[in-house]
Amino acid sequence: MWLTAVFVVALTLLVIIYRKLQKNGRYSKCISEIPGPKGMPLIGNFFDTFVTQEQLFNKRRQWANEFYPIYKTKTLNLVFVGIMTPDDVEKVINSKAHSIKGRIYHSFTGWLGDGLLLSHGEKWKSRRRLLTPAFHFTILQEFLNIFNTQAEHLVNEIEKSCKKPYIDVVKPVTEFTLCSIVDTSMGIKMHEQESSESYKRALIDLNTIFIRRFARPWLLLKPIYKYSQTYKMEQSLVNILHTFSNNVIEERKKTFDVSHNTHSTKKKAMLDLLLAAQRSGVNIDDAGIREEVDTFLFGGHDTTAMCICYTLMALANEKYIQQEIVKEIQEVLGDSGNPPIFSELQQMSYMERCIKESLRLYPSIPVINRIAGEDIKTVSGHTIPKSTNILIFIYDLHRSPDFWPNPLKFDPNRFLPENIAKRHPYAFLPFSAGSRNCIGQKYGFLEVKAALCSILRKFRLEPVDTPESVKYKSDIVLRPLGEIRVKFVPRTKSI
Repeated sequence: MWLTAVFVVALTLLVIIYRKLQKNGRYSKCISEIPGPKGMPLIGNFFDTFVTQEQLFNKRRQWANEFYPIYKTKTLNLVFVGIMTPDDVEKVINSKAHSIKGRIYHSFTGWLGDGLLLSHGEKWKSRRRLLTPAFHFTILQEFLNIFNTQAEHLVNEIEKSCKKPYIDVVKPVTEFTLCSIVDTSMGIKMHEQESSESYKRALIDLNTIFIRRFARPWLLLKPIYKYSQTYKMEQSLVNILHTFSNNVIEERKKTFDVSHNTHSTKKKAMLDLLLAAQRSGVNIDDAGIREEVDTFLFGGHDTTAMCICYTLMALANEKYIQQEIVKEIQEVLGDSGNPPIFSELQQMSYMERCIKESLRLYPSIPVINRIAGEDIKTVSGHTIPKSTNILIFIYDLHRSPDFWPNPLKFDPNRFLPENIAKRHPYAFLPFSAGSRNCIGQKYGFLEVKAALCSILRKFRLEPVDTPESVKYKSDIVLRPLGEIRVKFVPRTKSI
């Protein structure tokens, strides 16, 4: 009965909003002139999005192709305008007027609060300045020891199962990135924490909720979502995650020595940096510290894991390219058998080009969402009015034949300096761009290189899944519908 009442109230509110929008003649006129799939009165494209996550992902690709370079969708009172050309993307990303994150990120506020991902204005600027030193190359050099240690654990896990016909790489790789980021952000060993398993499960379950809301736009409307069973589940899971983070922060504060951590040349976990700032008088309380630690955890482990998984799959299907990377590893590291140091990984330029090509074809974040802070005149002649939710479809941008000849071919030479110079600077956006680009992109590259180096020194990759066989589902990250399967063959002689 209460569901019926909620539905009636929600529908009434939507009618009011709809009529209000109708009165705003200019807004409606601008939106109506933007092409897109035909909707129904009031509910718009509701039934177009009331599909499976795989179907929604495929629909978006269909619409991107059909209405290129811009299209709109309307679901209830939510209007989204998608763009796919570098010139339009540059207008959005390179302007401070459009720096506020859009509606799809509202799903994360319960967990992440108003941290670096979701904040804006002066708070965002101060947090960005505060956190930037955590990604200085001298800190990353220290973090490499953690990456190498965790990569060794990953190789050991693969070794246990390498006699099988294939390994689904998603689970072990995600474990690698999660343990790495917890250690580097909080300064703790994940496996040493009693509540680590409940934390991991809560993280996985909460991600499922994010996926559901991302694929069901009406669940982004608070009046509807707050009366759903999913909301109650989210609250419970967020409580588990916050309890874990709060306990770690409190334990760290007991042993934290501000003078030692200010002047020491040893690695500084992000948590240490934030605690040092708090004790030096920076305006950040314990809740703010937790926001940033949780934001770093959210932004860094899943995205990096997906990059590694797709790169392993791609290399398994590109025998010659895989051999070239192995050759480069041998040339740089020789026969020492020692884990790579920072300067050695920096020399692996061919590997880096391969990672970039993987991120082109399989961008970890396939879409980003901004709010138009002012009217935007697009290259197609349409006007995106102020306050509109803009979706930047990175996946489609990266696969556009207008900017990437033979776009489905895996070709690392696209990222040779001379080829980069010929290309629009906003045609490749795996880490966004502008002032709100990904603060941890160098961290991520280093982690991916460390993982690939350890794996390829021990195993030859053979294809099971192919680029054509992998299916995707609508999500905040480019997540496969099922597994990502690779065959690992131990090398007769480790390199």
